Amino acid sequence: MNYIVFDLEWNQCPYGKNREVRELPFEIIEIGAVKLDADRNYVDSYERIVRPSVYKTLNYRTREIVHMDAGTLKKGMWFPDAVREFLSWAGHDSVFCTWGTVDLTELQRNMNYYHLLHLLKGPLHYYDVQKLFAIQHETMEKRRSLESAVDFLQIKKERDFHRADADAWYTAKLFQTVDMDVVMAYDSIDAYQNPKTKTEEIHTVYNGYSKYISREFADKETAMRDPEVVATHCCRCGKKARKKIRWFSVNARNYYCVALCPEHGLLKGKIRMKHTDDGHVYVVKTIKISNEPEAAAIREKRNGLREKRHRKRQEDLTRKEASLYNPV
Repeated sequence: MNYIVFDLEWNQCPYGKNREVRELPFEIIEIGAVKLDADRNYVDSYERIVRPSVYKTLNYRTREIVHMDAGTLKKGMWFPDAVREFLSWAGHDSVFCTWGTVDLTELQRNMNYYHLLHLLKGPLHYYDVQKLFAIQHETMEKRRSLESAVDFLQIKKERDFHRADADAWYTAKLFQTVDMDVVMAYDSIDAYQNPKTKTEEIHTVYNGYSKYISREFADKETAMRDPEVVATHCCRCGKKARKKIRWFSVNARNYYCVALCPEHGLLKGKIRMKHTDDGHVYVVKTIKISNEPEAAAIREKRNGLREKRHRKRQEDLTRKEASLYNPV
């Protein structure tokens, strides 16, 4: 078994979102990777420039960040050839590692655009080195940029950042600093290829929290009527926990709740609504051990939203009454 620590650079539509290809908002223009063995020793590296075929003009932000010109891109490899070569180099018994959660999703979205997603079956278990670094060196909730993490550990800067091969190399260096116990306890799941049926749904328990990834639903309202989606089970013992604050939404995507396990105390739940490329939704729910200050903060957030919605209803009612007495 090997670890494939990889990084991607991508381009986007230079003319704004109203002109982008919906199925491919970000087009990969560079793949960089480092292969580590099971003991996380360096084995090999991989780097390819990818010739864009959708967004052939570099977005100004991309041009500023990656310092790559059009001439270099024209000499690149066509994406279907590059991704086949990359996956062949990676091998079938490898585990992917990335800095953050985005690269693996965008790799699959680009593969899907070229009808190559069958080459990489998901959902995919991988290691988010950014998260592992935070657990190892700071706190679970903190997230540093790659360069900030390199500075934190005083790793020598031998390459420029924001090129795929260099960022993969730095990520591999940081991955090597994480204790193996942390690595084994905190894998991540990329659900771009999300569960389609009830039997494919994912239930995983980690140290201090649990994660549930649902099947697809037509919309978020349908999802929030599903008993499994709204259930709260203790992430320690698995028993059903009584809700103290029922699920409430803070925006179009996130819901929160607080529950009480008789044995393990307070729990906080978070539901994130994820949209598929074809317009459906699925749920990623986490249940974590909590405490009174966190529960109080969630309660305050809920009460604040209630008050805000109440004021809005009153303002709407006042405007409606005013229009009745003062017709135009």
